Amino acid sequence: MLRRHLLSLAAGAALALALPGTVQAQDQFIVVQSTTSTQNSGLFDHILPIFQGETGIEVRVVAVGTGQAIKNAENGDGDVLFVHAKAAEEKFVAEGHGLKRSDVMYNDFILVGSPADPAGIAGTVDISAALARIAETEAPFASRGDDSGTHKAELRLWKEAGVDAAAASGTWYRETGSGMGATLNTGTAMGAYILTDRATWISFGNKGDYQIAVEGDNRLFNQYGIILVNPGKHPNVKVRSGQAFIDWVLSDVGQQAIAGYKIDGQQLFFPNAGG
Repeated sequence: MLRRHLLSLAAGAALALALPGTVQAQDQFIVVQSTTSTQNSGLFDHILPIFQGETGIEVRVVAVGTGQAIKNAENGDGDVLFVHAKAAEEKFVAEGHGLKRSDVMYNDFILVGSPADPAGIAGTVDISAALARIAETEAPFASRGDDSGTHKAELRLWKEAGVDAAAASGTWYRETGSGMGATLNTGTAMGAYILTDRATWISFGNKGDYQIAVEGDNRLFNQYGIILVNPGKHPNVKVRSGQAFIDWVLSDVGQQAIAGYKIDGQQLFFPNAGG
């Protein structure tokens, strides 16, 4: 029995050596921890087949809020982090969880609302004034409340407006704890104002009579960044394939692919890897 077992092990080892392509094939995918906006907007469906066609590397995306994506990457559950909360991304690198952070693309946040416009803010350019007015009138506001990049931006904007929105939780301020699409569905159903990234809004198919109420403030700028998870902390990170994806996204070809993604003639993301 022992001799038969040893022969079986030897045969298995010989087969593995004879089929090195099998091992290599298993390594031809990476996991990217990213946000719901990049996934739900359809951007990845547009650019990833181009990347895979050029390199043979499959990209498997875990689309969650930025906060959760960062936590996942800190735990080594992924090879690349592709999110939109620059301060949190820089902290991720500073604490040794990731290597160099690079700008990839940007768009902006917008505040959407119903035609009823209970706070009377439609057409306002000053986001701080608009949020202060929402709080003053106690008009309903739907927040993601999920530590996503959009939620982080929203909390920053409330703070700049001098409003403690969390103190109003459960009254006019409602936290869904959900992704952007689900929050838009919930918010529009309850007639609430909602802060969303423009890409998700353009691709959102259940707008009803909702309209953009506030846009154009520089404070609504929305930058995306990309980082290779630190293989020094997580030896399972596929360095070559992960870096190949990052290099492609930052290359002229990758940047053109991002710029070329449009819905109804509207460009959703604007590449800025070159600064």
